Amino acid sequence: MTKTTEKNQQKRELSKEKIRVAALNQFSKKGLFATRIHDIAMEANISQGLLYRYYPSKDDIFIDLIDDALDKINEASYYVYNLDMKAKEKISLTLTELYKTIDTSESFRQTCSLIAQAMNSTAIPPKAQEILNEKRDIPYEIFAKIMEQGQEENTIVDGNPLDLAILFWSTINGLAIFNTTRPLPCRLPDKGFIESMFFK
Repeated sequence: MTKTTEKNQQKRELSKEKIRVAALNQFSKKGLFATRIHDIAMEANISQGLLYRYYPSKDDIFIDLIDDALDKINEASYYVYNLDMKAKEKISLTLTELYKTIDTSESFRQTCSLIAQAMNSTAIPPKAQEILNEKRDIPYEIFAKIMEQGQEENTIVDGNPLDLAILFWSTINGLAIFNTTRPLPCRLPDKGFIESMFFK
């Protein structure tokens, strides 16, 4: 790859990322249907013509954001699951990292809000619904296995492992969405309080 080709590729990636960041901000605040392509282009500081070179429609941006977000959380969940450590340590590490991310990443908070909106809507693009149906439950299933591992190690409370995983992710998503609906990130509850719901 020549330097010019590499530079052009970097420029294209930068433009695409600007579109994605702007669209995430617009979608998380206004929802899919109230957001216009013009709004996204204005926020990304690019022309609508250039935006259309990357995405044929706002639905395509929405689908890309949902797909990418679910892939990232699923990849992170598999990573934690495969760590060579006790379940209690896996959960504690995950909470620490998620707390840090909720506290510092507006895009993470917005993404949690976007996915929650998408899951509660019957009027999203069919491809987005297909992606949600295929990928949204994977973190719950993986963390159910971690909860089960912890129960076998006698460090995690009794109960249905999937129920515990649902409680875990619902708590995290709720905290992220709560912070998204406030002008500034709020202080999160003490991490130990959440751990106490799961640890013996």
